[in-house]
Amino acid sequence: MKKNAIIMVCILFAVTVYSQSNPVISLFPEGTVLYGNISYNDNSHEKHLLDIYLPANAKEKVPVLFFIHGGGWLSNDKYADMNYMKETVKEVVENGFALVSIDYRFSTEALFPAQIQDCNKAISYIYDNADKYGIDNDKFAVMGFSAGGHLACMVGLSKNNNIDDFFSERTNRNFNINAVVDFYGPTELILFPGGNDEKSPEAILIGATTVERPDLAKFASPNTYVDKNDPPFLIIHGEKDNLVDVKHSQVLRSWLTINDIPNELIIVEGAPHFGPMFDADFIRAKVISFLKEHLH
Repeated sequence: MKKNAIIMVCILFAVTVYSQSNPVISLFPEGTVLYGNISYNDNSHEKHLLDIYLPANAKEKVPVLFFIHGGGWLSNDKYADMNYMKETVKEVVENGFALVSIDYRFSTEALFPAQIQDCNKAISYIYDNADKYGIDNDKFAVMGFSAGGHLACMVGLSKNNNIDDFFSERTNRNFNINAVVDFYGPTELILFPGGNDEKSPEAILIGATTVERPDLAKFASPNTYVDKNDPPFLIIHGEKDNLVDVKHSQVLRSWLTINDIPNELIIVEGAPHFGPMFDADFIRAKVISFLKEHLH
């Protein structure tokens, strides 16, 4: 008995120490269970890590929302986007969902499709270890912001295509994605205005300008993979977005609609590319309602 008490104290101490080093744990509800900096790819790469935030006192296995950060595929980390979406991430966990935030390799280190391969590997890790963390591996949703929105779309849309094995890089792909929440993600790389700019984020991502290699631009564009077997989408985009034109989301919505995929596009009046306007009450309510509809 004494030995068990000592072990429990050690575990609690370890969680407390890690929580102090996690810059966003304070955004989550009191009692949230954190498993931090878990390697999902059996190596020591600093970008092959994820964090798991579990609802307090969960009585049964919980559905999970995968959170993919933005940053032009070449910056930021798994804590990015949370500070201006703080009420949303809090309510996700309060409503009984686990949140898993993913790091992935930057395009300055590895060209596409390394980024989606990493996302699929991270999701596969959670699928394979669901029992360990009290997660329901039949209820997966993915949400991303900007470049992370692009990757969230790629994860959700490419699952049913023949390209799946290449994007998964021999990863276990038994999991299914039940819903996608896309915040202003690029969906058609050829739509970017700097088609001849070799220093643009999209050119760095594919290793060439979109004018030089429209085939690679198409290969890395979510719209390429829309089919009738895709999951429902909730798409949110700022009206005044000057980095990813709202046309990206409008074209995605059109492709989803003609393929009979349930979807909704919310254009946020006056909103720029990112920021606290996307954490507004009405958007947060839409996100939570959408997740409940497709995961609970």
